[in-house]
Amino acid sequence: MAKKKIINKKSLTFLEKYLNNAAPTGYEWNGQKIWMDYLKPYVDEFITDSYGTAVGVINPKAKYKVVIEGHADEISWYVNYITDNGLLYVIRNGGSDHQIAPSKWVNIHTNKGIVKGVFGWPAIHTRNRAKEEPPKLDNIFIDVGCSTKKEVEALGVHVGCVITYPDEFHVLNKDKFVCRAIDNRAGGFMIAEVARLLHENKVELPFGLYITNSVQEEIGLRGAEMITQTIKPNVAIVTDVCHDTTTPMINKKTQGETKMGDGPVISYAPAVQNRLRERIIKTAEKKGIPFQRMASSRSTGTDTDAFAYSNGGVPSALISLPLRYMHTTVETVHKNDVENVIRLIYETLLTIKEGETFSYFD
Repeated sequence: MAKKKIINKKSLTFLEKYLNNAAPTGYEWNGQKIWMDYLKPYVDEFITDSYGTAVGVINPKAKYKVVIEGHADEISWYVNYITDNGLLYVIRNGGSDHQIAPSKWVNIHTNKGIVKGVFGWPAIHTRNRAKEEPPKLDNIFIDVGCSTKKEVEALGVHVGCVITYPDEFHVLNKDKFVCRAIDNRAGGFMIAEVARLLHENKVELPFGLYITNSVQEEIGLRGAEMITQTIKPNVAIVTDVCHDTTTPMINKKTQGETKMGDGPVISYAPAVQNRLRERIIKTAEKKGIPFQRMASSRSTGTDTDAFAYSNGGVPSALISLPLRYMHTTVETVHKNDVENVIRLIYETLLTIKEGETFSYFD
């Protein structure tokens, strides 16, 4: 298991289709349909909720419930204001980076379909080099090729339309995956691959497995907060991305040291249940899966927190995928790390016994 390649042609095709589809926070359902279609052969049933979280369930009648989870949404923008001369100003939907916006193409999602636009920026020749203004939330703007507000509205664009970047999936130097929204559709992909492996290897789990793709993580873990009350799990293993801190302008003294290509990152944080985390570490060591460690102050900032502090306390742990250039359109991860996160979740599930509490007092 440890040396066998996991990602095959079919799964890579799914990953590319899943990444290329836009699924901004609050508008995740088309991506969820792609995900559910891929997962369907490997699960017994699905649960969905009114905000779009999707859960594939194996052994739905089992009383003991284990969650493996990623989140489905990507950062985006909202149209906030349309000027009289047809330019659009925006606000964030999630942690969108204003500094990367100038000169980027955008897709504005309307009831009439996609409207193309560009984030404009004054030419270098026209700027005062002695006092250059950096891109800020109040000075970046979108040009859709109109000269009046009426023209913009005729295209179907209005305040509240959501805006995404059109950048699509690429493979860099054979083994790096590059795209917007790898944070965290990589998570949805990895948990789906775990389900596929369980099915292909004819594994009979002694518990119910809830493969959970939550919505609205980017604006405060909201989808996980909702679905954990529905599932009421006994254990949760969450996967998200974390920073590769080896690129320029990142201070390792404050950010720690985690590196793309060096394996999954296992978190230490108050929300991470220590016995569950140690189970994951022992599994990695036993199966020869490389891993790294990361410490988080106060909270993990991921759906781990939502699961951990729900339902009177759910033993939860976080396995992260190291990623470069988070919240840009060129988020980059290593294929080997993706496979090793899948391996680590899969192998850890095989160690969990029905009824385990992971209690410190047993």
